[in-house]
Amino acid sequence: SILNNLTVTIVMVSLLRKIIPDDDDRRLFGAMVVVAANAGGVWTPIGDVTTTMLWINHQLSTIPTVTELFLPSVVCLVGSLFFLQNKIVEDEPGAAKKAVPEASSLAPRGKLVFGAGIACLLAVPVFSELTGLPPYLAMLTGLGAMWTLTDAIHMGDEKEAEGLKVPAALAKLDTSGILFFLGILMSIGVLDKSGLLKELAMFLNDNLPGQEIIATVIGIASALIDNVPLVAATMGMYDLAEYGTDDRLWQLIALCAGTGGSILVIGSASGVALMGLEKVDFLWYLKNVSFGAAVGYFAGIATYLAESALLKGGGLGGITNLVAEAQAQIPQFGQIDWHGMGVQAANAIDVVATAVQ
Repeated sequence: SILNNLTVTIVMVSLLRKIIPDDDDRRLFGAMVVVAANAGGVWTPIGDVTTTMLWINHQLSTIPTVTELFLPSVVCLVGSLFFLQNKIVEDEPGAAKKAVPEASSLAPRGKLVFGAGIACLLAVPVFSELTGLPPYLAMLTGLGAMWTLTDAIHMGDEKEAEGLKVPAALAKLDTSGILFFLGILMSIGVLDKSGLLKELAMFLNDNLPGQEIIATVIGIASALIDNVPLVAATMGMYDLAEYGTDDRLWQLIALCAGTGGSILVIGSASGVALMGLEKVDFLWYLKNVSFGAAVGYFAGIATYLAESALLKGGGLGGITNLVAEAQAQIPQFGQIDWHGMGVQAANAIDVVATAVQ
């Protein structure tokens, strides 16, 4: 929730290698880490790229995001893990266990830098809310604070501590990843200016029963397509003037796009990282993890809708209205023009590919 889900996956899989010797068990626990990282990143503005995008563009604000998406994220995680834990094979009573390496002590200066770094991350949404300044200024302020701290700590031993300062960390930036996101956002801008996104939004509104179904479809699509361009496209499809800050549509999109990527291993950056680190193949993940991730995905959506009905719809009466609304929407599925939706999606993908090239 406070670190990027890709970073969390890499760190946790590295730890699992030290404590779980069996390859199959480690892959399964690695898949659990992917599901947990994706679910945990939903309910804070800095936990996932897509949530951060919506927050920066004022579709979401800090307090409602935390309070209203926390419970659905937890239910999504618990629902998935409840299914996945049944696949864990217990060790035999007499089985030898691999010795866990002894933990090395962290120097006091290291503890200080670690604590300061976490504090800077946590202060980003607080800084933005209190000052009204853009979030990137909060990040740059935190970077400046860390730069000053590390220079002060290592003052006098510049040669030995050169690799422990901020410039050394900046030299390891993933420039290709930054350029990838820049290219995606520029391509989405082309689609927006050409009017294709508005046409797609009108088409979805005309052919899908409601906002909940639209967000659910976007989440399922994020299992196949990277969720960053999907969310960026959605931001261009729906006007902030019509769907205001913290509208249910934006919260559902953040929830669905963040957790839907766990259904397939290629649906999120953390899943792709697991493929590379533990040699997890697509079919193994599909067979062992996808159903459990899908169970958690739909459980999270149901929890959010029930929570929204309770908070904004007048208690149990709101849930009754929600059930009645869902029953009224079911017959409309037979009238959806699925072929037309496929054609519209294919055209949008072609335009994005052309713009990227």
